[in-house]
Amino acid sequence: MVAPNRRLARRSELARETVLKYLVLIPDGGADKPLPELGGRTPFDAADTPNLDALAKLGSLGIAKTTPPGFEAGSDVCSMSLLGYDPARYHTGRAPLEAASLGLRPGPSDWIFRLNLVTTGRSTAGPYGAESGSLMIDHSAGAISDAEARELVAAIGERWQEHETDLVKGLTLTPGVSYRNILIDASGRTFNDVLTTPPHAVPGEKWEMHLPRGGSAASVLERLMRSSIEALRDHPVNRARVRSGKRPATMAWVWGQGVKPSMPSFRDRFGLRGAMITAVDLLSGIAAYMGWDRLNVPGVTSYHDTDYAAQGRAAIDAITSGGYDIACCHVEAPDEASHQADWKTKVASIESIDRLIAGPMTRCMQRLAASGEGCRLLVLPDHYTLVSNRKHDATPVPFLMAGTGIQPNGCTAFIEKQAESTRLVIEHGHELMEQFLGKSRSIA
Repeated sequence: MVAPNRRLARRSELARETVLKYLVLIPDGGADKPLPELGGRTPFDAADTPNLDALAKLGSLGIAKTTPPGFEAGSDVCSMSLLGYDPARYHTGRAPLEAASLGLRPGPSDWIFRLNLVTTGRSTAGPYGAESGSLMIDHSAGAISDAEARELVAAIGERWQEHETDLVKGLTLTPGVSYRNILIDASGRTFNDVLTTPPHAVPGEKWEMHLPRGGSAASVLERLMRSSIEALRDHPVNRARVRSGKRPATMAWVWGQGVKPSMPSFRDRFGLRGAMITAVDLLSGIAAYMGWDRLNVPGVTSYHDTDYAAQGRAAIDAITSGGYDIACCHVEAPDEASHQADWKTKVASIESIDRLIAGPMTRCMQRLAASGEGCRLLVLPDHYTLVSNRKHDATPVPFLMAGTGIQPNGCTAFIEKQAESTRLVIEHGHELMEQFLGKSRSIA
């Protein structure tokens, strides 16, 4: 019997000449386990998603293993995988990908780190502070604004210059978006043996249990992190946030290190020009290494206040009038809601994605087909993010392909259990893109 993914590849091969345009929709962290708050359903199952369900009837559902063996389920690994790049070959760390989105040009031996502004304290309701025994409360410092974050990052840099002068030579601290910042160490130190922990992986746990470890290089990072506590303690920005009922940034958390990767361009591999629509530097950085353009869309954020409709329009315009062959619309809101254990916002974000992005994308796909052009749509989260524990999970993700040359495989809704019930399984997540494009082999 021919394996289902091979049957899909054969159908893709037959349609290759007519498939001209491609749309990818990533509801980041949208997949989940059944929740008692939703009557034993997942957010995808509980949400009202008529457009995704209609696409499920038109196309093929399956599951993809976007987290390779030996890796943790993070957006860096999983997004790289679903976009067609094997993390085992190309992944050197999360931070280098984000540095690329900021236009930073580290040297080949420089070490690049992600620096989060985080909230620690005794409980989710406070009091907040980074004293010994306190917990990791919020990896995003209460979704801190760009302007507030820049002030705090500047204060951290000043503190380091004054009190950690033996460590800061060769260090560069660059503010990014909201709580996400980049630290580059060009001092010649090496961090090969250092283990760091993502702050979003340890919510509610004692932060001191997850400090960097691995010799003297790890102690450098710990000193910087502990020094940041003093820089942020009683800072005017934090005082104002607390007065307004928001969480303060109590310390800097350094993690996700790596050196600059080397990746072949998407155009060299597949002959297609791509565009990325995202509010997240990580996805923008992956796109930069792929040779894709990031399309800056006003109103796009990482949260449920994003302009969903603008994201969808930008992706559609990119392939219909912008000269791009493939466009990816990445929506961070479901993931951020999951990390806050906010199932209501997660369901609401999925419904907005369905109504304001999946619906218009479906109509675009149908218009292109009616005009004689081919079009395909791929929908999938990069990984599971569980509301129950606020963490990522490596369970294989559901995916949906629809459009030119894709035959239905009997599903009626885009939900995890229906995707799992099919026999369409992509064992190596980075091969899904080749199947989607109808190019079962690439030159890389």
